[in-house]
Amino acid sequence: MEGGSGAFNSTPSPGSFDKSRVFDVKPLRTLTPVFPSNPQGPPFVCSPPFGPYPPGFAPFYPFSPQQGGGPDPSPPPQPPAVPLRSFRAPEPSSHENGTGGGSYSEPPKRAGRRPAVRTIPIAKRAKRGPDDFLLPAPNDSVVLGITQAQKEDGDRGTVLSILMRFDALRRKVGQLEDVKDSQHNGNAKRADLKASAILMSNSIRTNTKKRTGHVPGVEIGDIFFFRMEMCLVGLHAQSMAGIDYLIVRGDREEEPLATSIVSSGYYDNAADDTDILIYSGHGGSSNKNKEASDQKLVRGNLALERSLQKGNEVRVIRGLKDANSPTTKIYVYDGLYTIQESWVEKAKTGCNIFKYKIVRMSGQPGAFSVWKSVAQWKESVSSRVGLILHDLTLAAETIPVALVNDVDGERGPTCFTYLASVRYSKSFKLSHQTSFGCNCRNACQSGDENCACMTKNGGQTPYIGNGVLVCRKPLVYECGPTCPCTANCKNRVSQTGLKVHLEVFKTKDRGWGLRSWDPIRAGTFICIYAGEATNKAISGEVGDSGDYVFDTTRVYDSFRWNCEPGFIEEDLIDTNEEYDMPYPLVISAKNVGNVARFMNHSCEPNTFWQPVVYENNSETYLNVAFFAMRHIPPMTELTYDYGTPRADVPGGSNGHGRMRCLCGSTRCKGYFV
Repeated sequence: MEGGSGAFNSTPSPGSFDKSRVFDVKPLRTLTPVFPSNPQGPPFVCSPPFGPYPPGFAPFYPFSPQQGGGPDPSPPPQPPAVPLRSFRAPEPSSHENGTGGGSYSEPPKRAGRRPAVRTIPIAKRAKRGPDDFLLPAPNDSVVLGITQAQKEDGDRGTVLSILMRFDALRRKVGQLEDVKDSQHNGNAKRADLKASAILMSNSIRTNTKKRTGHVPGVEIGDIFFFRMEMCLVGLHAQSMAGIDYLIVRGDREEEPLATSIVSSGYYDNAADDTDILIYSGHGGSSNKNKEASDQKLVRGNLALERSLQKGNEVRVIRGLKDANSPTTKIYVYDGLYTIQESWVEKAKTGCNIFKYKIVRMSGQPGAFSVWKSVAQWKESVSSRVGLILHDLTLAAETIPVALVNDVDGERGPTCFTYLASVRYSKSFKLSHQTSFGCNCRNACQSGDENCACMTKNGGQTPYIGNGVLVCRKPLVYECGPTCPCTANCKNRVSQTGLKVHLEVFKTKDRGWGLRSWDPIRAGTFICIYAGEATNKAISGEVGDSGDYVFDTTRVYDSFRWNCEPGFIEEDLIDTNEEYDMPYPLVISAKNVGNVARFMNHSCEPNTFWQPVVYENNSETYLNVAFFAMRHIPPMTELTYDYGTPRADVPGGSNGHGRMRCLCGSTRCKGYFV
């Protein structure tokens, strides 16, 4: 992690220090010969590095060329001159300091403790509690689906698949921890560490080969809610340290080269230029057991210095505050930077710390700059370019929804009345669908056998912290308005309105669309599909030629979003992701509706819909609720799969034909119906 010295960000003043001074430079490794303890054993043989060698002994790398080609035995090339802007003096041109080009390899692994994951044989999988998390035994039939090539070099599909599998497992482990916490009054454990340990143990990861530059399948602007997510996809291999590096093997020595850094945000440059980062080195922090000391030019600090000399690209991940959780961060991949300057300055403790000026390479799409722009809009919405309306909902929602067009001169969509809920037609009969809610006087708890709503959900709340859906279910049962449980009950999500700042915006070629100013975590509730509802089984209507209509009887592309059986106990996992609608519902948002009417179709969507029912005055009501399929960065358009009509359902043959699809995804079918 970044240096914890507490220094202010500042640029060095001329003459404030001696740039030729080197602080405690030590070799990365110290090799101590070990002599045989057995006097009767073979004699210890010591040969010069470059020979001659006694019979039976051969030189090894780096004192001999690598097999299959390698460094030429001739004198190595001289190291490049150290830039004058560096705080380090040029090193002598000798074999001891040669930096000739070589192959890359990973740095030595640091010993550490893995999160405890309990493995239980298949034969003993009966009567286990929620704290029993399993690694699949050798005979388990778990489809891993990650080839050796994908482990070393991923692609976009592999990266997204691994991140979705991690979060599905994390959510399920978190749900089981909630049950354990409510039953035993214990402290919830780190579900992210348990989930990553399970996936790592099963080699479900990608981009294991360290490299400089971009990581295959990871895009600029991607966001991560856990450090272990970055480890699983190879963006940053250090679970705690802020500087990641690989070892470059030269002709005579090994040296580190920085590959990526995580900026905690505490020491970022205070200037408005989002393309410049002033980064503090690591080490030298003071704590209760150790006094502050000068930072040392070793490990990550030395890697940054070597990258300054060589000019290689370094990946930068920005750590930003999570508005929904003040104790956690969101990490955004901000692209490639180069280190342009380094110096030493005094911290508040009086100790010397390293500072590095890191500049973003030009021509890359915006990432951190987008976050900075959104922060300005939240402070003053009038600063939003192309703003038409501050609040499209006219206060119908608790959070305003901006209407923006920075593409052309159109002043807004066709006229409609904003409605934040579903309006059932007079002919819609609910009385025969009698249902009763819970009798809880406090917030509903997982495992409470006396809670009717928990019983309907299989004994567990369908949501974990911040209203995140655990898994897709045939039907989710929420507490309704007449349930006596408290307002902060976890089982009230789809009825409480918007939770993220949304924006209706004009797209370049697909009319109006919807996107969020906030980052959205996978499983987060976004909105419901509001409008006028009819029971299709009774009316047989599809409504308004299919425009602005949501039909629950359509066929939607199947995808796996839930935790896969085999990673944790199968009998605790509801793997059924098929919907079980209580009645075929059609919702028309042409005349009345909410923001969901602006969501466009995509063949590779980032949201999905989930049927949710709740009870009100002994009658059952149904919501079509949209949730994030994966982590969604700010200002990313929200899309879902429109589905295709079924011919065996009344009204299903009244489709209005194919329409050209412009979603632009790699899996685009070219049309939708």
